[in-house]
Formats: sequence, C-alpha cells, structure tokens
Amino acid sequence: MPSAPTQPAQTTAIACDIFCAVIDNFGDIGVCWRLARQLAGEHGWQVRMFVDDLHAFHKLNPLVDVKHARQTIGDIVVEHWHEPAHAGDTLEVADVVIEAFACELPHAYIAAMARRERAPVWFNLEYLSGEDWVADFHLRPSPHPRHALMKTFFFPGLGKGTGGVLKERNLDARRAAFEASPDARAAWWQTKTSSAPPTQHATVVSLFAYENPAVDSLLEQWRDARGEIVLLVPEGRISGAVARFFGLPSFAAGAHATRGSLRAHALAFTEQPGYDELLWVSDINFVRGEDSFVRAQWAARPFVWHIYPQADDAHLPKLDAALAHYAHALPAAARAALSRFWHAWNGNGTPDWADLQRHRPLLDARAAAWAHELASVGDLAGNLAEFAKTQLK
Repeated sequence: MPSAPTQPAQTTAIACDIFCAVIDNFGDIGVCWRLARQLAGEHGWQVRMFVDDLHAFHKLNPLVDVKHARQTIGDIVVEHWHEPAHAGDTLEVADVVIEAFACELPHAYIAAMARRERAPVWFNLEYLSGEDWVADFHLRPSPHPRHALMKTFFFPGLGKGTGGVLKERNLDARRAAFEASPDARAAWWQTKTSSAPPTQHATVVSLFAYENPAVDSLLEQWRDARGEIVLLVPEGRISGAVARFFGLPSFAAGAHATRGSLRAHALAFTEQPGYDELLWVSDINFVRGEDSFVRAQWAARPFVWHIYPQADDAHLPKLDAALAHYAHALPAAARAALSRFWHAWNGNGTPDWADLQRHRPLLDARAAAWAHELASVGDLAGNLAEFAKTQLK
C-alpha cells in the first residue's frame, strides 16, 4: 500500500516585517523590539523593523545608530522609516506583515502586498487591554476596501482567548538565577548605585512613572515611614518631582539623596534586560504604560500601574479590567486596598502607603500566583507565530 504523500519541509525561514511608529515614550518601540527579538531568536524568522524614531530606539538599545537608515542588529534588520514610499518601492514584501498599534502602513507597501503572488499574512497588533471584549475581537479578519488583502486583528490580553503578552522562553530561568545569586545582586547594586545591597529590613521600591501629582504625598509618607525605604528612580518624567522633594536642581543618573527614612538613587535609563533586573531587586514596582507593566507581572512582585492617561478618563475602565484579572483571588480587604492605591496613583485620591503595606504578605503571594496564571494564556510571540503558520500552509 503506497504511503500517504508528505508535505515538503519548509526550507526557507518565514520573513516578517514589523512597522512601528513611536507615538510617545517608549512603549511602542519597546513592545516591537521585544517581539522582533523573539520571532527571530525563538522562532527562526527573518525579521525587519521599520521604525520612525531611531533616537527613542537608541535609548532602549545603544547599538542602534541614529545616523544609519539601514542597519543590522543581531539577526534583525532595522530600517529608518523616514520616507513613507521607501519600503514598498525598494524592498520585497515579507510573508508576515505586522502593523503595530494601527500605525498605518505606507500606501506603496500595501500596493506591493497586493501585487505579491501570495498575499502576506497581515496583522494589526493592538494595544494591551484586560477588558472582556478583547477576546471577542482577537483574530477577527478585516478585508481591505480596495485590494484583495485581509488584515487580522491581534489583541494582546490578560485572559483566555486573547493573544497573551510577550514573554521570552528563558525569562523565568534568568530571574531564578539572578535571585539565587547573592553575588549577582551585590554586583547590580554596586554597578547601579555605587553602594552595597540594603539590609533585609529595608523595602526597595522602583519608581517608573509619568508626571504624577500624587508622588509628593507618597514621598512624604516614605520619608516618615517606620522602616527604611530605598527608592530606585530611572531617569525619566518623574525625576523632576523627586528632585524638588529633595531640594535638588535635578535628579539625574548617579545622584543620591536621603530624607528621614527615605534613601533614593537615580539610575540611568536602561536597556530592556537591565530593566528586568531592576524589577527583580525591588520589593514593589511602580510601572507605567504597557511594556514595563507586562515586565512587572513576570517579575512576580507586587506592582502599581500608572496607566497612560486618556481624555475623558477613557483609561480607567482598562485600569479596572486589569485589576479584575490581577486581584480577583485576593481577600476582599487586600483587593480593596490595592484598588484604592492604584486609583489614587492614577488621579483619584491620595495613595495610602501604610494601608497597602498592611497587606504585603498577601500581595507578595498573589504576585507570584498571577505570573503562573498569566503564563497559561501563552506568550504573544508564540501565539502570533503559531497562527501565522496556519495561514501560510
């Protein structure tokens, strides 16, 4: 009996183009760069990134040369997306095209996609949300109005039926190795703060946030706290407020200041792997936007999210949706305290540090359990790669 025919093995890597417009801060480029590295490093794809702001990219990755319109970093080709027609006129269209955060592909590139013998798999990668409707819209197709092209909406999310969030395969192992090594942690403190690690009785807090009027009250509470608070502040939009609190003209990388129980260190803006280590040395992390919000969840530490503010408080339902996922298993009192603190940090009230700290053992345990729950959704790069391969068969 003749054997069934077999599918020929795929001999060439899947080619992928990622388009990223840096709207504000570093969330867009941070997510896109993580995705590019995973697709190339873990799935063997040939990846090109089109980025309109190389200066923002350089802050995240010092290997990026802002003067080069085309460069290769590791296995990834980076194009400066400075001319809308550039990509479609001069480059071959990839098998998979990712339009990050509705950045709108160049018209010339779309036309080239339509001319391709086999249409590419086209994703619109959306912003992360924990809202329930995300699962209903994830992987929905959308036909192009003029060309025979189909775009698929890919929604990151915190629950089943969504695209999940980015997580490298080796992340847990990296964190475990760092946490198990006193030498690695001591080296981190010496390199980043020029000091030894704090005592086990100190509470270490990382503070990465947008401008926030609530920080003044929080700094005062840390100053007056019973135990030592060690504050780690990456240079950024919150640095000016910290400088004013300490009566300093600035709070740039390398600066140190002490008031009462509060000891603060200013850190240089770090590339992505270094930011993970900052989260790992801290007992509680204040994060902002999307990329650091996701990394804080994988750090398995309690965290406070400063969501990107939108007009008419449109961001608050997203804040509550994330809380609903993250805090659902907490006892009522701890869940209420965490909710009050998150809302106060996002403009509704005054954050109460003592109230939050009363529930720290429960919050610590919940943070670790949540990292396991979130992992069950699958990581975004893997979920996207698997779906793309079903469309390329």
